[in-house]
Amino acid sequence: MRVGVAGFGTVGMGVAKLLLDPENRFGFVKNRPELAAVADIDWETEREVTLPKTVRREDDAVALAKAEDIDAVVELIGGTGAAFDVIMAAVDAGKPVVTANKALLAERGREIFAPAREKGVSIGFEASVCGGIPLLRSIRAGLAADRIESFKGILNGTCNFILSRMYRDAAGYKSALTLAQEQGYAEADPTLDVSGTDSAHKLVLLAGLAFGAMPSMKDVDVEGIDGLDSRDVVYGRDLGYVTKLIASGRRRGAGAMELSVHPTLLPAAHPLAAVSGAYNAVWVDSDAVGTTMYYGPGAGMMPTASAVVSDLLDVASGSAMIEFERLGFIGAEPAQTVSLSSTDSRFYMRFTVKDEFGVLGKIAGMLGKHRVSIASVVQKASSDPTSVPIVMLTHTAREKDAATALARIDEEEFVTAPTAVLRIDDEENLL
Repeated sequence: MRVGVAGFGTVGMGVAKLLLDPENRFGFVKNRPELAAVADIDWETEREVTLPKTVRREDDAVALAKAEDIDAVVELIGGTGAAFDVIMAAVDAGKPVVTANKALLAERGREIFAPAREKGVSIGFEASVCGGIPLLRSIRAGLAADRIESFKGILNGTCNFILSRMYRDAAGYKSALTLAQEQGYAEADPTLDVSGTDSAHKLVLLAGLAFGAMPSMKDVDVEGIDGLDSRDVVYGRDLGYVTKLIASGRRRGAGAMELSVHPTLLPAAHPLAAVSGAYNAVWVDSDAVGTTMYYGPGAGMMPTASAVVSDLLDVASGSAMIEFERLGFIGAEPAQTVSLSSTDSRFYMRFTVKDEFGVLGKIAGMLGKHRVSIASVVQKASSDPTSVPIVMLTHTAREKDAATALARIDEEEFVTAPTAVLRIDDEENLL
């Protein structure tokens, strides 16, 4: 099987390494995938992988996708523009596609999946979520007999690295981000990661597989870590919690789902709380198996390349189209989603207030008026004699009620800074 790779960046080089491996690691496949051509707009930059003369170099990725001597196309360009053109050119030519492009599939998946099914070609996207972890394969095949009720996880290694530093070293957000950039875990422009958008892209794909209907990005309630104050990470730690950026999907009623990405406090005993550095992990609850957890490297050259090539091996063996046709969300009605405002949670709240008599009682009264019950209160030391931080943990309350109460409290004259709020997820502590 002759493979054309569009995009010769980090992952593209990893794919080339695997396909060009002289050890013949794919000898067990009758229709072995072989690298035939690579397309990229930059052939001046030196790379750590040298392509042999038997591999054709191209400048035009769309032309590569259409070429008669290419049997399968790997799209590793990224983005939602040129990458879409490459994939659709391959689909129109009746060729199977493998991609790691979660942004494209989350935002324009409907434009790709349906025509591919009509043409009778598969779209493999194992590498698009959690890199080298065989997560999508596990949900699609391993849990095929199960009804998945919910899942939650750490889907972005950049954010997890930053939060791990903030938790362990009490580092500020900016210094932790700088370290992540210096060590290659964060881009020069980290917005896609730290805003929560990257996690939301992956969440959309996970939800489609898990719940059988494809949501859109507008269906996801997203909050990143770029506005997170290191004090809240430290205060949460003092209370026995670890702060993680959690992407969550949950069935809500008949055919509906709830989707969110938020900085969340997890009990230190929870397995997800122990996931540090740039690693990813996902916790899945299903009706037959129960709870399962998937952990490993979520990005990087070789882990992601491994997932890409695993999809190519499915194409080569003939199983890719069988698996693709089984995907329930293709052709299904658009997903129905439930607004986060109608759901319940426990909350961490940090109020910054004037150090005056009666302030605590006023806050408690306004929270109670909006049906938010206080579980515990801690007044933290402050270097500012004019204002003090008060940390409260609540019992379970309606999201909308908590938001209304906080908006009302922040209007008060005794409040000197906007209130910080984090959700607490302590439904399960141990596997």
